[in-house]
Amino acid sequence: MTRAFVFPGQGSQAVGMGVELAKAFAPAREVFQEIDEALGQHLQRLMAEGPEAELTLTANAQPALMAVSIAALRAIEREGNTMLARLASLVAGHSLGEYSALCAAGALGISDAARLLKQRGQAMQTAVPVGEGAMAALMGMELEPARAVAREASAATGLVCDVANDNAPGQVVVSGAVAAVDKAIELAAGRGGRRSIKLPVSAPFHCRLMQPAADAMAEALAEVRVAVPVVPVVANVSAEPVDDPDQIRKLLVEQVTATVRWRECVATMKGRGVTSLVECGAGKVLSGLARRIDKDLQASAVGTPAEVEQFLKTV
Repeated sequence: MTRAFVFPGQGSQAVGMGVELAKAFAPAREVFQEIDEALGQHLQRLMAEGPEAELTLTANAQPALMAVSIAALRAIEREGNTMLARLASLVAGHSLGEYSALCAAGALGISDAARLLKQRGQAMQTAVPVGEGAMAALMGMELEPARAVAREASAATGLVCDVANDNAPGQVVVSGAVAAVDKAIELAAGRGGRRSIKLPVSAPFHCRLMQPAADAMAEALAEVRVAVPVVPVVANVSAEPVDDPDQIRKLLVEQVTATVRWRECVATMKGRGVTSLVECGAGKVLSGLARRIDKDLQASAVGTPAEVEQFLKTV
């Protein structure tokens, strides 16, 4: 069995995440403590107790999700007396999860990854005033028809509408100005789209409106050491493995405004011999998408002590 580890993005957060990991495993507690110290805030307490509205804020959710992912991985490595390079041939992460993947593979230190995600969340939140941007999932639409809808919505309104996420067959997300996204929803209904769902997000991620955030991340990443990862990371922007530190920096900057090509990322991993995806962290979103992308792939989630124990029985 050839494995890849994958790391979830925003939307997988929930109050209480990571609590059982911290109770059960010293390495998980160490990860949470390091991130609290790096950020100068009680992020672990916020994850454990809420309030949910504060945890969901982009600047908190992004480092918090990374914290749970790395806590789960460190528990696996310590309990199994092993390391990522022995467990997986590739890693990937969805949007912010790419930072978790890079941290897991040793390209970014835990403290640096946490600080970068805090900055990324803040920069993305301030790039577009609240209420001016939106995102919507166009259910039942494939990538090329969704791209056409986004282009037409932009042309009709004179505002930005881009494809933000190609998540799985029949699940494409568009992002941009509210009026343009509303127009895309209207157009999709007449093009065979099953239904469209406005997403409860505070900013229009992964579209051209995020350019100020991309500029901020270029500055932040220039100050951080990026090492060669112990296993290649399949990048959201290119859907190809990358291990060159300069290229990693470049792609992380582009990622802020570019489409997350998750369906292609999973296909790339399958094409390189991966037969099993292990979702490391909070929730089971990526496991569900993997089954929709390729029914031949085995997919499992590891985010609780019981799931850690179960996974280690398979190693």
